[in-house]
Amino acid sequence: MNEKDDILDKEYGNTSKSPSHFGIVKGDKRTIKGWIFYDWANSVYNLVISSAIFPIFYANITESYYLKQLGREGESLRLGENVMVDFFGTSISNTVLFSYVLATSFLLVSILSPLLSGIADVTGNKKRFMQFFCYLGALSCISLYWFSPANIEWGMLSIFLASIGFWHSFVFYNAFLPEIAEPKDHDNISARGFSMGYFGSMILLVICLSLIMFIDKSYTKWSFILVGVWWVGFAQITFARLPNNVYKRKREKGYIWKGFNELRRVFREFRKTKRLKRYLYSFFFFNTGVQTVMLMAVVFAKKEINWEGNGGDTGLILAILLIQLLGAGGAYLMSWVSSKIGNLKTLVIVVLGWVLLCIMAYLITEPLEFYFLAAGVGFVMGGVQALARSTYSKFLPETKDHASYFSFYDVTEKIGIVIGLFFFGLMEDLTGDLRASVLSIVAFFAIGLVLLVLVPKEEKVDIDKIVSD
Repeated sequence: MNEKDDILDKEYGNTSKSPSHFGIVKGDKRTIKGWIFYDWANSVYNLVISSAIFPIFYANITESYYLKQLGREGESLRLGENVMVDFFGTSISNTVLFSYVLATSFLLVSILSPLLSGIADVTGNKKRFMQFFCYLGALSCISLYWFSPANIEWGMLSIFLASIGFWHSFVFYNAFLPEIAEPKDHDNISARGFSMGYFGSMILLVICLSLIMFIDKSYTKWSFILVGVWWVGFAQITFARLPNNVYKRKREKGYIWKGFNELRRVFREFRKTKRLKRYLYSFFFFNTGVQTVMLMAVVFAKKEINWEGNGGDTGLILAILLIQLLGAGGAYLMSWVSSKIGNLKTLVIVVLGWVLLCIMAYLITEPLEFYFLAAGVGFVMGGVQALARSTYSKFLPETKDHASYFSFYDVTEKIGIVIGLFFFGLMEDLTGDLRASVLSIVAFFAIGLVLLVLVPKEEKVDIDKIVSD
C-alpha cells in the first residue's frame, strides 16, 4: 500500500477492500429482494403522480377554471388551445408551467446530489439519506390532496418537493446495486426491480381508478394520499433489509468538507476512464429524450389527440396501463437480449426504436394510432431504463464510493431532464405548437445513438488501478 492509500484510509477508512471484507455477502437473496422492493414502493409516484392521474387531474381542473374565467363554462377547449393559469401574478400556459416546475426540481437535484452523495460515502449513511428523501417525497404526494386551481402555487410546490424526494432517494438506492450483487447479475436484478415497479404501480393505479370511476371522481385526491402511504409503507421492507454503513465508516467532524473532497477525488478517477466516461456522455443525450417523453406524454396526448367527447381521460389511462404491462416485459426481454449480444448493442437497438417512435408521435392525431404508439413506448421504456442502470453499474470499478459514482449518473440524468423539459416548454412557448416540441426530442436520441456506437467495448485503461493509485 502506498503513501496515498495510507492517507485515504486514515481519512475515509480502508479504500481497497470490497463489501465482503466487512461481512456483506454479495448475492444474498434476502438483501436483493429487499432492494428490489423499493422499486415496488416508489414506482407508484412515477406512474400515478408523474404519468397518469395527477397530470390528467391537473389538466382538467386548470382547464375548467380557465374556461370558467372566460365565461365558457361547460364548453370544450379547441384542439391545440393553450390554458393560461395565474402563477404568482404571472399568466403562463399550464403545460409550460408544469414542465418548468419539474425542470427546476431536477436542476436542484443535480446540484445537491453530488455533495450529498459524497457526504453519504464519507459517513456511510446512504440508507439514512435514502430514508429522508423517501419520506419527503411521500409526504409531498399526500399534500397534493389540498391542491386546487385557486392555490396553484401550493400544488406546484408539492410537485416540486415530491420530485426532489423521489429522485434523490433513487440515487442512493441505485448505489446499493454494486454492493449487494456481482456484476454478472446486475442486468437481471435491475430488470427485476423495474418489473416489480411496473406491476406494483399498476396495482395501485387500478385501485385508484376503481375509486374514481365506480365510487366518485372526488376520490381522485385520495389517490395522492394512497401513493404516499404505499410508498412509505412498502419502503420499510427495503429499509429493514438493506445494510447501512457497509464499510463501517465512522462519522467525524468536518464531514461536509470531507464529502466535497471525496467527490473531487472520485471525479478525478472518473475523468481518467474511457468507456465509463463515453457511456455517460451517450446516456446524457438518449436519457434526456426518454425522460422528457415519459414526463410530458400525457400532456401531449391530452392536447394533441382527437379524443371524442370525454373519452380522453379513459383513453389515456388505458394507454398508460398498456405501457406498464409491456414495460415489464420489455425489461426482461432486453435483459435476455443483452446476455446474447451485449449491453451496448442492445441499447443501440432500443434507442433507435425511440427515434422512430418520436417521429410517429409527431404524425399521429387519432386515438387508435396513439395506442400503437403507447405499446411501442412501453416496450422500449422498460428495456432502456433497466439496461441503462445495469450497464453503468457494470462499468464501475471495484470501489466503496458507489454513491459518489452514481451521483454522476444521477446528475447526468437530471441535467438532461432539465434541458429536455426546458427545451420542450420553450419550443411550445416560441412556436405555440406542442408537436414541434415532440419533434425536437428526436435530436437528443440521435446524438445519444451516435455517441453510444462510439463507446468502446472494453475499458482502455486499468480502472481498478486508477482507484488504488
